[in-house]
Amino acid sequence: MASGDAEQVRYCGRLSYYCLKFTLVTYAFTFWVIGAIILAVGIYAEAERQQYKTLESAFLAPAIILILLGIIMFVVSFVGVLASLRDNFRLLNAFMYILGLCLVIELVGGVVALIFRNQTISFLNHNIRRGIENYYDDLDFKNIMDSVQKRFKCCGGEDYRDWSQNVYHNCAAPGPLACGVPYTCCIVNKTDIVNTMCGYKTIDKERLSVQHVIHVRGCTNAVLIWFLDNYTIMAGLLLGILLPQFLGVLLTMLYVTRVEDIISEMKRSRSPFEEAQERSASEFAGAGCCMCYPG
Repeated sequence: MASGDAEQVRYCGRLSYYCLKFTLVTYAFTFWVIGAIILAVGIYAEAERQQYKTLESAFLAPAIILILLGIIMFVVSFVGVLASLRDNFRLLNAFMYILGLCLVIELVGGVVALIFRNQTISFLNHNIRRGIENYYDDLDFKNIMDSVQKRFKCCGGEDYRDWSQNVYHNCAAPGPLACGVPYTCCIVNKTDIVNTMCGYKTIDKERLSVQHVIHVRGCTNAVLIWFLDNYTIMAGLLLGILLPQFLGVLLTMLYVTRVEDIISEMKRSRSPFEEAQERSASEFAGAGCCMCYPG
């Protein structure tokens, strides 16, 4: 009865080992493939972007962000795949600690951004103004900014006056765009007929006098207010980012513990006669090696 129980325990141990191994390999391989796809898309987007005059700030370059994210995901996930296939403790621990470090950095970064909210908003507004300076030269930023201004009914970063940073929209510039804002800042009329000059001569006017023509609030506050109003979507995004990393850390920890248990069980199950045989064989091999040397 005791031997049968022992066999059942060993069978359950092997089953849990293979289940954890398969799950960890699948987890790491999935994110390895996702990382490779993101990296490929980023490289392609960057190659296309280099054909035009583009924004120098990496913060506002989606292609650069995709490349960095793809490299991190590809390398870390590859370490996880290799470690889980080879049962390498060093690689498994490296994979677990890297995932844990990324998770801690993201949590700390989020907390710091909330604590220093004003500084975070100022940082975002500063980078948006840098993007506005190159609005007509960087198609990536132009498409993103136009989409955000339409979707959230806003204009500029802090407010509509940020468009004075652009050389074409500055009030001192020549041409029809001077002292105006892009048409994506305009309040759409009921006929949905787009008037590309609807933002003409609005930057130098007060908010109350133009609020029926263009959206006067900035996009930074508009996006933040939207996230606060739609807290379920924000919670879903946070879970989608943090939960997979937490599961990876937990899964790797369980797998490392299971492998260590199997190794310790194998050592305990070895008989004293087998240990004595291995010890004598190693001593004999060592003696033979030493006997090769003179003296």
